[in-house]
Amino acid sequence: MEQLRLVVGLGNPGAEYSGTRHNVGFAFVDALAAQAGERFGMESRLFGETARLRIGDADVRLLRPATFMNRSGQSVAAALRYWKIEPGQCLVAHDDLDLPAGVARLKFDGGHGGQNGLRDIIAHLGHGGFHRLRIGIGHPGHKDRVTPWVLGRPGRDDAAAMAAAIDDALTVMPLVLAGDMNEAMKRLHTAKS
Repeated sequence: MEQLRLVVGLGNPGAEYSGTRHNVGFAFVDALAAQAGERFGMESRLFGETARLRIGDADVRLLRPATFMNRSGQSVAAALRYWKIEPGQCLVAHDDLDLPAGVARLKFDGGHGGQNGLRDIIAHLGHGGFHRLRIGIGHPGHKDRVTPWVLGRPGRDDAAAMAAAIDDALTVMPLVLAGDMNEAMKRLHTAKS
């Protein structure tokens, strides 16, 4: 695998969405930047906020699209073009209804699974050939309750579980960024449940 050069966190901008389940991708890149002592700055030509950091030998860009979730592809495509990064060198962190809160999983390629940010990125790129960090937010039990669920704030237990999943993912990021995705997946996917 090629070394990763871009990590994108998906979410919705604005204080009213801060801390919602849908913004767990933002929470992940925020934690990654904080761990490295870096801050985000607005980059209007990329339709988002960016940061740059070094982890081990990796020089990596972070991106938080300032578009709404369903327009994430505009920001991601602009960043890939501007920094001349191949989609296969990109990791997108996002919320996943199909995983319970507290679980994080890495994967490469695939469909959008109903996640609107992924759907728009795939539409802009014309394929799904990029890495994903799926952070579980659980499912409300019925499809009619999905929208208020993802746009709502988790209870204390789910919030703690989601924070633990982010911590688990952070511990394998040096491996991910070095291009050792197999070892990173092995460690993350066998982490405590």
